[in-house]
Amino acid sequence: MKTITIIGTGLIGGSAALDIRKAGFATELIGVEQNPANAAQAVEIGLVDRVLSLQEAAAISDLILVAIPVTAIQKLLPSLLDIVPPQAVVIDLGSTKSLLCEAVKEHPNRAQFVAAHPIAGTENSGPTAALEGLYQGKMNIICEKELSSAHALSMAEELFSILGLKTSYMQPEEHDKHVAYVSHLSHVSSFLLGLTVLDVEKDERNIFTLAGSGFASTVRLAKSSPDMWAPIFEQNAHFLSHALAEYIKHLQQFHQCLLNGDTDQLYQMMQQANQIRPVLDGIAQVSPVK
Repeated sequence: MKTITIIGTGLIGGSAALDIRKAGFATELIGVEQNPANAAQAVEIGLVDRVLSLQEAAAISDLILVAIPVTAIQKLLPSLLDIVPPQAVVIDLGSTKSLLCEAVKEHPNRAQFVAAHPIAGTENSGPTAALEGLYQGKMNIICEKELSSAHALSMAEELFSILGLKTSYMQPEEHDKHVAYVSHLSHVSSFLLGLTVLDVEKDERNIFTLAGSGFASTVRLAKSSPDMWAPIFEQNAHFLSHALAEYIKHLQQFHQCLLNGDTDQLYQMMQQANQIRPVLDGIAQVSPVK
């Protein structure tokens, strides 16, 4: 058993804490949290045993999970690796990888770091958003495993197994390109759909009267925290801009078909989109609905 520190006690870090505690994987769970209200709440609801400063926590930790916005991770990682004990392992749980890996590529303690992305979450945030079993059956990506020590990689893989994650391995650029399409673009689409509806439907009563489950499920991600997602969009702007260009191309084509009354072409586009069904069925098998 180990002393584990979680930097950031919201949905991602807090959910990991719940399952770590349930599995008895930690002797003590320590939180590092800049928001005083979140810090108090994390202790109150039992996500962590106590909250310490970064320096105090790092000095006594065997394992440190970093679950804060990715721009903050990028700034923190070099200084964190400066102060960790020789056998301590640092794992980041950020949704982008290229800039984070680049930030510590030449660091003398790089081998103590594992760059990871558990692909799980909800639209909620803060300590009370933490969910037991959030990661069960979900995919996890580790990047640049060849730069992590055997000890660090073994500890990370043990943790991810306890959380119920299925781990795969990629290089950072490959990871960022793929998540731009399958994760980041869907969040952009949801945010902008929410903006569009709010802009057009000034009378909110009409939204509540006419909105069905289809609208609710499509726009659900628009409730996600801008504090988390703005940094993700910033760090993955290159690949996300390419994904958006492709998406806009299809929107413009659909729009032109509507203007031209080309129902046959609209039908063909929707029929082609139906080919996503096996992909979604595969996701459902990998990540069972909770």
